[in-house]
Amino acid sequence: MTWCLGDYAYEFQYNTMRILFIGDIVGRPGRETIAKLLPGLKQEFNLDLVIANAENAAGGSGITPDVAYELFSSGLDVLTSGDHIFKKKESLDIIQHPQILRPANLPEMCPGKGVIILEKNNIKIAIINLQGRVFMNPIECPFRVSRQIVEKLKTEAKVIIVDMHAEATSEKIALGWFLDGLVSAVFGTHTHVQTADERILPGGSAFITDVGMTGSCDSVIGRKKEQIIERFISSMPMHFELARGDEQLQGAVVDIDEGTGKARSIERVIRKVGKLDK
Repeated sequence: MTWCLGDYAYEFQYNTMRILFIGDIVGRPGRETIAKLLPGLKQEFNLDLVIANAENAAGGSGITPDVAYELFSSGLDVLTSGDHIFKKKESLDIIQHPQILRPANLPEMCPGKGVIILEKNNIKIAIINLQGRVFMNPIECPFRVSRQIVEKLKTEAKVIIVDMHAEATSEKIALGWFLDGLVSAVFGTHTHVQTADERILPGGSAFITDVGMTGSCDSVIGRKKEQIIERFISSMPMHFELARGDEQLQGAVVDIDEGTGKARSIERVIRKVGKLDK
């Protein structure tokens, strides 16, 4: 940036933190997609940190130690989650990992944590995981809990990232406005459908209602479409298998001013296995 005063020009260099948030990883197709595409994305965007929602990473619902370590080995730095985090009993063996989150507004007695602070390039970054309540389980209010957490983080980290794992778009958008100016970015997850409303809110927070999913898009949100259609038609319970085909990685990249914690830009990302298209 150049600032001019009379005959003098001054150059200001902004130090920017670049973070990729990846949408819900669905089963083995999603994990394989991460392994294939993430190295290229790290190089393309010169990323400082990669976060992904991994609550569906093991067999399409839940997480296990083997799956978590596979994802870390593929280059992910932090794994967030949501309402499926405890679907597999093996999750209890990994939930205390320092870079795995469960929703912060679950009851305090639940194992794990909803907030972490880590350091990258001598900059402290806080990540908060929340879960919505509309059409979901009745848990603590994500609005009140998030505000309490942010107040405590003010002196610890300027860069604050929020995963709002919720069903209702209205609830996710409302939380974005509620936290605008208090956090660096609010990324919506859970619905597995990427929205086209990425923006910087007036207070300087980046926002997108849903970053999408990572896995087979020749599907209905990662499951075999024929089985989902049959379930809708018959109303009979049935087992849903993971789909294959048209594997994609979906997410968003945000640039954050390290000095202020404000977002400078947000960009949706879609990459396909075998054909790297936006």
